Amino acid sequence: MSAVAKPYRLDSGHELYIQASVGISVFPNDGDDGEILIRNADAAMFRAKEQGRNTFRFYTESLTKIASERLEIEMQMRRGLAAGEFHVHYQPIHRASDRALVGAEALVRWQRSGAPEITPDVFIPIAEDCGIIAELGRQVLRTACADIHTWLEAGLQVDIVAVNLSPQQFRGEELEHLVAKLLREHALPAGVLELEITERGLMDLGETTLAKLNALKALGVRLAIDDFGTGYSSLSYLKMMPVDKLKIDRSFIANLPHDANEAAIVRTIIAVARALDLCVLAEGIEREAQLEFLVAEGCDQCQGFLFGKAMPAAEFAQRLQAPRT
Repeated sequence: MSAVAKPYRLDSGHELYIQASVGISVFPNDGDDGEILIRNADAAMFRAKEQGRNTFRFYTESLTKIASERLEIEMQMRRGLAAGEFHVHYQPIHRASDRALVGAEALVRWQRSGAPEITPDVFIPIAEDCGIIAELGRQVLRTACADIHTWLEAGLQVDIVAVNLSPQQFRGEELEHLVAKLLREHALPAGVLELEITERGLMDLGETTLAKLNALKALGVRLAIDDFGTGYSSLSYLKMMPVDKLKIDRSFIANLPHDANEAAIVRTIIAVARALDLCVLAEGIEREAQLEFLVAEGCDQCQGFLFGKAMPAAEFAQRLQAPRT
């Protein structure tokens, strides 16, 4: 793992960082043939990914049960996609300075009939591992564009609707064509659609990242880096990216304003955004004290339970109908 973690310098002059998630099974305790050993090592690897990635785990018998549960969720997800069980909810985004509602982030929810809820933090990683995430992401993007069209046709004002992209979606050659097609079909002003990808996801894509970002930017959409501060992007690389916004990860917001280290990190991210002429949004805001700190530091936009949880499109439309303050 130490050997893999060493930076690789590309011909372009950029450095590429790679991480490994390792699963280990041991002969003969964990299996007496290659097929069983590989299957059990695979289960251990998934456990390493679930526990933060860039680590290793040994196989235990309990992982067989976990692997079976994952397989069951995967099968249910495939059926759920076909049955229309996945819906898009919208979490409000507010301007920090005056708390005016400016838009929302589109978030997927799985509403299974007569079954316990499975939260996104459980089913999204499984969808990414089994390849379902690309189709799920396309559904979310289509739904969000259709909802934006409905709101604008009704005379409602919405400045931004952010849609998350998985690295698999972002990597696909058809993404730009799909975005262009949806913008045309729904007659949307391109600037209202904001596409988000995590900092870690961008770094994993390597040298294709800039070309993909430029292709999307040429369509007129806005681009945001999600979970900023949790990855490994260099400032020299960041300044070349045609992005519009940095989103401060919620992990840096939780203990504001009392945690000096978190406060310093947030101040730094806001300063970086200012230096690069980027908008900056803080997510995961739950308390007034957090908001007051962010406003004082010059944060542009905020979202979190303080402003509202993710809600169905019709409920968010009611929010848009209220006069802006």
